[in-house]
Amino acid sequence: VVETVIEVRIVPATSCYIIEVVYEKTLQAQIHSAYVAGIDLGIDRLVALSTNKPGVKPMLVNGKPLKSVNQLYNKRKAKHQSHLKGNRKSSRKIEALSYRRNRFVENYLHNTSKLVVNYLVTNNIGTVVIGKNDNWKQSANIGKKNNQNFTQIPHDKLIKQITYKCQLAGIKVIETEESYTSKTSAVDLEEPIKHETYRGKRVKRGLFKSGTGIVINADINGSLQI
Repeated sequence: VVETVIEVRIVPATSCYIIEVVYEKTLQAQIHSAYVAGIDLGIDRLVALSTNKPGVKPMLVNGKPLKSVNQLYNKRKAKHQSHLKGNRKSSRKIEALSYRRNRFVENYLHNTSKLVVNYLVTNNIGTVVIGKNDNWKQSANIGKKNNQNFTQIPHDKLIKQITYKCQLAGIKVIETEESYTSKTSAVDLEEPIKHETYRGKRVKRGLFKSGTGIVINADINGSLQI
């Protein structure tokens, strides 16, 4: 509930004005719960979330709309740039295209973070651990197109949005390294660190097979290992 409006700002954008409202909001009391959730971030599956609470189903958030928007943006931007003369790198059309793309991404991330926090509150989760790799942009070695998609999805911004909304809801947020979460097997209770050999493996797109033969969603396996 908004208690006090601090200020209202009118900010000029590419082809319009944006009204920003700054307000105060009372923080909720800390949720005292032993239940923890893990979040693994990606491209096709923007968010994979699982918990240690019995009976609670994992949650997957589709990342393909962001991927599609980025692909269309890159295609149209390249087309506009091909018509530029001299050393020009941008134009009003490119600026307008970038603005629309950025607004879509911003809105999608806000809706995603809201969905995540509502899920945590509904299931009385007191702590959420978010996997983060500081070398996402530099060391992503997943093909040129996937690298471009990965770097164009601002995962850091999504983490910040989830964090501040969790703080408002009284949920503790922990960021942790996640380099080996997708390679190690949650079903086999394999520690998420580098091993000479791994107990499980990806058997096909989106699926992970444990050393005992159990097949689960690969993104959920990653979130369980966070």
